[in-house]
Amino acid sequence: MASRVRGWVAIATVVAVGLVLALVVQERYHHRVLTLVFLWAAMGLAWNIISGYAGQISFGHQVFFGIGAYVTVLLVVKAGLTPWIGMVVAVGVAVLAAALIGIPTFRLAGIYFGLATLAYPLIFRIVMDWLGYQEVAIPMMREQPGWFMQFNEPRSFDLLALGVLAATLALSRVIETSRLGYRLRAIRENEQAAEAMGVDSFRSKMAAYMLSAAPAAVVGAVYIHAILFIVTPEAVFGLLVISQTLVVSLVGGTGTLWGPLIGAALMVPVSEILDTTVGDRLPGIQGVVYGAALMLIMLGAPEGLYWRVRQAIRFRTDRGAEATRAAIVAPPAEEPVPSAPIGAVLLEVRGVSKSFIGLQALTDVSFDAREREILGVIGPNGAGKTTLFNVLNGFLVPEHGEVRFLGHPVTGLTPSAHCRRGIGRTFQVPRTFPHLTVLENVMVGAFVRAGAVRVARGMARSSLAQVGLADRADALPAGLTTLDLRLMELARCLATAPRLVLLDEPLAGLSGDGIAVMIAAIRSVRALGVTVVIIEHTMQALLRLADRLVVLDQGRRLAEGAPGQVTGDRAVIEAYLGKRWLARTGAPAC
Repeated sequence: MASRVRGWVAIATVVAVGLVLALVVQERYHHRVLTLVFLWAAMGLAWNIISGYAGQISFGHQVFFGIGAYVTVLLVVKAGLTPWIGMVVAVGVAVLAAALIGIPTFRLAGIYFGLATLAYPLIFRIVMDWLGYQEVAIPMMREQPGWFMQFNEPRSFDLLALGVLAATLALSRVIETSRLGYRLRAIRENEQAAEAMGVDSFRSKMAAYMLSAAPAAVVGAVYIHAILFIVTPEAVFGLLVISQTLVVSLVGGTGTLWGPLIGAALMVPVSEILDTTVGDRLPGIQGVVYGAALMLIMLGAPEGLYWRVRQAIRFRTDRGAEATRAAIVAPPAEEPVPSAPIGAVLLEVRGVSKSFIGLQALTDVSFDAREREILGVIGPNGAGKTTLFNVLNGFLVPEHGEVRFLGHPVTGLTPSAHCRRGIGRTFQVPRTFPHLTVLENVMVGAFVRAGAVRVARGMARSSLAQVGLADRADALPAGLTTLDLRLMELARCLATAPRLVLLDEPLAGLSGDGIAVMIAAIRSVRALGVTVVIIEHTMQALLRLADRLVVLDQGRRLAEGAPGQVTGDRAVIEAYLGKRWLARTGAPAC
C-alpha cells in the first residue's frame, strides 16, 4: 500500500513541478522547449507500454502519432470539427489500427516484429500522398481560438502538453501495477517461462499495443497544433518521430515509468539549445546529439540512466547483507486428505511420437500419472525426457498420439492453457524474471487464479512460505543461490494452484544439503495433494523420492514400475544405470 501511494505522490510531484515551470518561464522560446519536453516524454511513455514493459521493440510507433495528427486536422478542415472532439476520434482510429496491425504482426517475434512495424508508417505515408494530403495546413479560427486549440498564450500549450503527460503517466502507472503490467514484464524477461505460468502472451501484447496507441495519437494531435501547424506525411510518419521517441526512452531507461521522463528532460533541452545556437553553422546537429547520446548510453549504461542509478542504490543497500543463506524446508507433519482417491488416473499419455528433421525424439510413448504420486522419468542424455515434458505442457505438439488431463484431451493447447487447466512446470535451467523481485516472480504465477494484485500477492507469499523462501521475498533473482532459484521456481509453480507439476531436473547443481532441502520441498508439494512428475539424473535421491519410475531410451519407453523393480531390470541397467550399479547395489537382475 505504501509503495502504491508513493507512486501516485511521485506523479503528482512531477505534475506540480511542470505546473510551476509553466507559470515561471517567461520567454516564448522556453515555453516551446517545455512543451516539447512534456510531449516527447508522453510519446516515450506511450512507446514504453509495448516496447518497455512487454519488450516488443516497435520501430514504427509513429504510425499512431501520425494518425492522431492527420485525423484531428482533417476533421477540422473537412468538417469544421473542434480538435478536442477530433482527438477522441483519433484515439479510436489509432486503437483500431493497433488491433489490425497487431493481429498479423504479433505472430512474429524479436527483431522480425520490430522490422515488420517499420512497414506501417511507410504505408500510411504512401496512402496520404496518394489521397492528395501531402501538405495540410490548419485553418485559422480567430473567432474561437480556444475551441480550435489555437492559443495566443504559450502557457496554454504548456498546460495542455502537461495534461497529456499527466494522463499518460497515470495510464502507465495503472498498467505497471496491474495484473497486465506484471504479465507484460514477465513476457519481456522470459516469454517461455511466462507462458508456462499461464500468461497468454499474444493477448497480453495485443492489449499493451492497443493501450499504447491511444496516448501516441493524442500526442500527435497536440504536437501538430502546438508546434507544426502544417501536417505532412514526412513530419508525422517520418523517422524523426520514432528517433526522438527511441532516444528519450533508451537514454532514460525502458520498462519503467520514469525512464522516458528522465530522457526527455535531458535530451530535448540539450538538442533544442544546440539547434538554436549552432544549428545554422552545423545543420543536423540534433541528429548528431541524439546519435552520440545513444552510443554513450549503450556503452556506459545499456539499460538507461534510471536502471544504472537504481542498481547503484540497491548495491549500496545490500552491501551489508549476508553473503550466504541456508534455506530450511520442513515437510508437514501430517498429509492432508487428497482431492481425489489415491491411484485415480490424472494424466494419460498414449502413443506420443515427436521428431525433429528426421531425428526421432519420442516414439510411441505411453504411461499414466496418478493422483498424489511422485512419478520419476529417467533415462540417458538424449533419451527424450525434456521433449516429453515440452509435449506434456504444450511447448511442442506431438505428430502422433494424445495427452489427456483429468479425462479431457489437452494435445495442441498452448502452455498458458495447460497452466490454467492445472499443469505447472519448472525448467532444467531456472528461468526467472530478473527485474522482478522474488515475490513478484511468484505473483506472475498467482495471477492465473487471482484477478486482483492484492490477492495474488497473498497467494505468492503463501507459496514462498511453503518452500521456505518467505525471507527472500524482496530480493532480486540475481542475488539468489542455485537452491533458492529452484525453490523460487517451485513456489511460482505452486502459486498457479496446479493439480500436477512437471519438475525438470530440480536437484541438478545442488549440494547434498541442498538436495535434502529440495526433496523435502517436493514431498511437501505431494502432501498438498499435487501429483509430481520429475525428470532427474540423481538416482540415489530419486529412489528415495519416487513412487514409480518410467525409463526412456532413444525416445522409447524402456520400462515402468516401482523403483526397485525398474533398477533391477537388466535392460535398464545396460541402457542407463550400467553394470557397476548392479554390482554396487547387489540387486538381482530381472
